[in-house]
Amino acid sequence: MTTSRAVTWDVMASHGYETAWVVFDGRTLRARGRAVGTDPEPYWVWYELDTGDGYVTRLLRVTTETPEVTRTLELRHDGRGGWTADGEPLPEVHGALDCDLGLCPLTNTMPVLRHGLHRAAGEREFLMAWVSVPDLAVRPSVQTYTHLGGADGGGRVRYASGDFRSDLDLDADGLVVDYPELATRLTPR
Repeated sequence: MTTSRAVTWDVMASHGYETAWVVFDGRTLRARGRAVGTDPEPYWVWYELDTGDGYVTRLLRVTTETPEVTRTLELRHDGRGGWTADGEPLPEVHGALDCDLGLCPLTNTMPVLRHGLHRAAGEREFLMAWVSVPDLAVRPSVQTYTHLGGADGGGRVRYASGDFRSDLDLDADGLVVDYPELATRLTPR
């Protein structure tokens, strides 16, 4: 069964907003998103995200624009653990299954869905191909997701990376409703 969603977040961490159009089919996710932020400088972001089976990232295309420069990135995962950025190998993120686009609450969804962490007990550690915004640098990031409980078909998951921790409220589709210090979902009127 295919589900389509349009979600908008107030992204407090960037003093901006993000809207994503997301399509789920039970094993994969496709999304298109747009964001605007003012911190660390005024910028716009456009992205496309495609996953393969099990919500494993296959492709992230991103464009950022600041008053001075426009940048693009095509981040690809070969399905066997290898990554490239604009065709160049990224050995430092070899083995990662997911990308994590900086300041983007959508990219927390893939590891949560793959392991059902919004619905069932568990804790998992992941290596992520983390993409900073607006400069689009790709770096390895070790992240831990821990199921804390369920509510209204969704759940609460603790996200941790380095010294940073935050308890995320997720809906039944695994999409962020509230991510303290980063973003909160806006409700349509």
